[in-house]
Amino acid sequence: MRIYPTMELQNGRCVTLDKGRLDNAMIWHVDPVETARGWSAAGAEWMQLTDFDAIEGRDTNAELVEEIIRSAEMPVQLAGGMRSREQVEHWIDKGAGRVVIGTLAARDPILVKELAKLYPDQIVLAVDVWQGFVMTDGWRSQSAFTPEAFIEAFADTPFAGIVVTDIDSDMEDVEAQLGLISGLAEKSRTPIIASGVVRTADDISRLAYISNISGAIVGRALFRKTLSLVDALDVAKAAHEPVAQFQ
Repeated sequence: MRIYPTMELQNGRCVTLDKGRLDNAMIWHVDPVETARGWSAAGAEWMQLTDFDAIEGRDTNAELVEEIIRSAEMPVQLAGGMRSREQVEHWIDKGAGRVVIGTLAARDPILVKELAKLYPDQIVLAVDVWQGFVMTDGWRSQSAFTPEAFIEAFADTPFAGIVVTDIDSDMEDVEAQLGLISGLAEKSRTPIIASGVVRTADDISRLAYISNISGAIVGRALFRKTLSLVDALDVAKAAHEPVAQFQ
């Protein structure tokens, strides 16, 4: 299982959100570029970068995002504001290892299926779930889709992965129950990347034994220091190491 250390940007700064509110972000006084390099040095093979300004339709962080992509020393999975073919292709051209698409998939599924075929292994579907429905527009609009129906609609689409965010767990900061994500992982033909449910090493251990979970997004826990990246990587690696059988 792969760990994706995750950085969220707002006005050029690393932030985390309180209860999903863009207007109430916790600012972390760290250098985004150096933080990304530090994650690579610690052993991360990928990172996720979410641009909150892009969700709002602003390109405030564009230069910083480009710099992180160039200097992170690992591939970057870029999320936030991918609302058109032009934006998706722009960031792939700029070197993003993958781009994450959510709202556009709900609005124009035919386009997103086409993009996934055009860019194999570079398009990731975002399924953000709150109270049983898929949310769009940065968690502000509730769609008519259940997550099961949404994932099934893209069953034959060659996505690199599907990021499932349990918004209830992420916003309420409660102990992850993993029921939502494990249920969707069982039904999906595409590997699931779990988001919103990792706060401690124990959460990673539990995720690692759920079938069809290929990775976990870890963000707030790293900045709050409730979990170190080295520990997260070690737990994820150890979970699937072969164990010698006693004869």
